[in-house]
Amino acid sequence: MTTQEEAEHLPAVVEPGGAPAVPDEDEKRAPAVAEEAAQPAAEDTDRPTADRRKRRIRRTAVIVVIAIAVAAAAGLAATGAFSGDDGPATAAAPAGPAATTKVQRMTLTSTETVDGTLGHGKPTAVTNGSAASASGQSGGGQAAADSEFITWVPGEGDTLERGDTVYRVNERKVPLLYGAVPLYRTLEQGSEGSDVRMLERNLADLGYDGFDVDDEYTYGTAQAVEEWQDDLNAEETGTVRPGDAVVASGARRVAELKTSPGAVAGGEVLTWTGTERIVSMDLDPQHEDLVKEGSKATVRLPDGSNVVGKVTDIGTPASDAAASGGGTGGEGQGADEATLPVQLEIDDQKKLGRYQAASVDVILEADSRRDVLAVPVNALMARPGGGYALEVPKADGSSEMVPVELGMFASGLVEVKGSGIKEGMSVGVPK
Repeated sequence: MTTQEEAEHLPAVVEPGGAPAVPDEDEKRAPAVAEEAAQPAAEDTDRPTADRRKRRIRRTAVIVVIAIAVAAAAGLAATGAFSGDDGPATAAAPAGPAATTKVQRMTLTSTETVDGTLGHGKPTAVTNGSAASASGQSGGGQAAADSEFITWVPGEGDTLERGDTVYRVNERKVPLLYGAVPLYRTLEQGSEGSDVRMLERNLADLGYDGFDVDDEYTYGTAQAVEEWQDDLNAEETGTVRPGDAVVASGARRVAELKTSPGAVAGGEVLTWTGTERIVSMDLDPQHEDLVKEGSKATVRLPDGSNVVGKVTDIGTPASDAAASGGGTGGEGQGADEATLPVQLEIDDQKKLGRYQAASVDVILEADSRRDVLAVPVNALMARPGGGYALEVPKADGSSEMVPVELGMFASGLVEVKGSGIKEGMSVGVPK
């Protein structure tokens, strides 16, 4: 029997006159079913045919009612009737972007990242000049040089400032003076020049007086020099010879010792560097236009933090072979290996932390565009016919695709232009 036929027989469950064929009370209905199940099969065959037909119809009706109830419950659940909300179910909203971001007006800057080295710069040598000056004045040559010995040197890593002893020769102190002009001649009364001014400025900064800081070596200058020589445990001559002091542009850090106490004076004593940590890089000549003296660059340290550097020195492009003074290879090989030495100064040394030597990244500014509209690159959507568009949400929850023209890319952003694209508007991005 089909479901339709079973449904057509549902009215047969009701007896003529409207009285139910089964008891009204549930507690009476359940025992009746149990009693029927408990009767022997023989008795069941003796029941009238009409009773058996009514029982089958009642069972069929119960099955159909249950099926209808389950289907209705499923429909109610689908519409949210059991959700506890008093209002009607809400229809699905139109599709829109998963997330949004704002169109920004800003300055875009593209960059080039190159390798750099954090350290104290290239070491320079300090040579003992006292032996040469002694041999030149005495005319005795090697005999004068052999009579002088190195009696003290500083330690590697030591910092030397104005007036500090760089080394000792026969216990005579050879101090550090600040300046750009080395002691290349003997200075005495009547001498004039920039080296005289350099000497007098240092004497004044070390606390000696009785003279004017100028280009003339006067009697007052000679008197101050004799006092200075006494403090250095040197002969008080009132004159200054090459080798009596070492001149540098500022404080120095001892990098490597080249001699030791007891050695005969002469030749290299040590190498040193500046005390400030700097960044050096060998720049590809194609990036030469990205640096100029005084320009700023970002230095990224190994821990990911950044510091600002300033270009203070730009060398001359040279190949590795030329720098080493030789090398072989085909024509044009040196040009391929040419690099441009560049040095950056770090003003805020504290931001360098404990790093004394490390490989770093140097981020140079390559190009800059001011007052442009920009969005994250991942906001771009490819158009079927070519080009790109931005997904702009609408008030009804849907969105529209607005074509854009692209400009400069920088730091994960892209410059965009297009009709209807305005600062502050929302555009879609992946969630």
